[in-house]
Amino acid sequence: MSFGMRQQRAVVVVVAGLLALALLLSAGLAAGLVVLGDDDQDDAPADTPTRTAAPLDADAGDARTPPDETLASYYDQELAWETCPAGDYEDDAAECATLTVPVDYAEADGATIDLALLRLPAEGEAVGSLVVNPGGPGARGTSYAAAAGRILGGDLLANLDVVGFDPRGVGRSAPVDCLTDAELDAFTETDPSPDDATEAAAYASAQEDFFAGCAARTGEVLGHVSTVEAARDMDVLRAALGDPRLVYLGASYGTDLGATYAELFPERVGRMVLDAGVDPSLGAVDEAIGQAGGFETALRSYVGNCTENISGCYLGDDLQGGLDTISDLLDRVQEEPLPTSNDRELSGGLAFYGLAFYGLVFPLYSEDLWPLLDQALRAALDGDGTALGMLADLYLSRTDGSYADNSAEAIYAVRCLDDPTTVPVEDVPDLVPAFEEASPTFGETFAWGMVGCQGVTEEAAEPRPEIDAAGAAPIMVVGTTRDPATPYEWSVALAEQLESGVLVTRDGDGHTGYGQGDACVDAAVEDYLLDGTAPEDDLRC
Repeated sequence: MSFGMRQQRAVVVVVAGLLALALLLSAGLAAGLVVLGDDDQDDAPADTPTRTAAPLDADAGDARTPPDETLASYYDQELAWETCPAGDYEDDAAECATLTVPVDYAEADGATIDLALLRLPAEGEAVGSLVVNPGGPGARGTSYAAAAGRILGGDLLANLDVVGFDPRGVGRSAPVDCLTDAELDAFTETDPSPDDATEAAAYASAQEDFFAGCAARTGEVLGHVSTVEAARDMDVLRAALGDPRLVYLGASYGTDLGATYAELFPERVGRMVLDAGVDPSLGAVDEAIGQAGGFETALRSYVGNCTENISGCYLGDDLQGGLDTISDLLDRVQEEPLPTSNDRELSGGLAFYGLAFYGLVFPLYSEDLWPLLDQALRAALDGDGTALGMLADLYLSRTDGSYADNSAEAIYAVRCLDDPTTVPVEDVPDLVPAFEEASPTFGETFAWGMVGCQGVTEEAAEPRPEIDAAGAAPIMVVGTTRDPATPYEWSVALAEQLESGVLVTRDGDGHTGYGQGDACVDAAVEDYLLDGTAPEDDLRC
């Protein structure tokens, strides 16, 4: 999913991007939105496994050798796989287990936590495991692995056990808890684009209250949910799986996690694919400006497709006119509430820079979801905010007034522990021009997002390293030219920073490149994961 920018108050809950899209496209939506369900997928050609994967070289030494003898008991543990609880995950073949790791790697003999794992066994004879992470931070790797039958190619499913884990602080792995559901509703509805000093103070206060809630409700684990510690957990997982090298597919924030792993354990990198790369060299402000520009590019592509290719486009006759139609609608919604079919109105904090923002940007994650955005915006233009609200709730993992997971909380906890940079509210107006230059539509919201870590008191136990992963096996980075959440330039930069990075470019729309209908990209990813065959030079598809 999905990647949420550091400190981005309005966009940081882009949590379950890739996973949510996979589930959405198969399950469909109800209550007035087109259902894109199994009937839409039945016409696709069958993906019949025909290849046998090459075994991974074992020259990394014994899989269970720990980097430090104090961690030996963790690296020696055996996983007790058993059938997952009925109804918890979509694939009945899935197996569940837990992995024990230290809360603090500097105190290996201290407190421990258990990480939730899920394995989808290979359909044939497994040559190893493929560890997956869908992004966030805050998205559940267990749910992603359980959906692998509809996400990964058949040859991968035939040859590799697909293993997902809920990273520390996420899902069922010592989850971060910050607010009640009612409080989280109020938090997500706070207008993050203040118009005056009173609203700015309320916005900053909401951030402070959020982190105070995290500290009160989560305890010691809150200071140990960093990306570095999650990467160390992945090496314990690799050892427990008995794999001398890690085979990994990470999307969005999962590329950040994977690159961090490669920096910490370059000799343990096997076949690693980082899809929709994050640029680890960027500071918080430049990162936020980049993502604002990414969403602007995606919105322009969506609007342009309608105005240029569809006769009688509901948005108007040209690109700028279509953008103006959307901007005018969202401005009006802030002034006058839109009714919905439930007990909420799309107004104030629930408008563009609150839930309607989420409803607008969520479908930009996949071109397949553009028809849903068509319907939602058409309805909003006709005075009904129900569909935009539904899309926003999907974005936030919210159902019937409650939240299905803690993704909307964990993303703040992880991102602000990794980088607690915050901008005082009085300094934000000075940032707005640069943000609006990158994104006339979203710039002001992203600028105010720089307040987002205000109130953080925890410090990471271990600083984030600079990334080059010297000595690692080839690492494939996949970038999409009009990716909204992780701009293509970030993938280019990540591939350049990795000593062994190889870039695969997908010319297209949507978030991530693998599994998006580009046979060239899919073949490159699967060839590498199955055979270890990476392109000799950067590849453009």
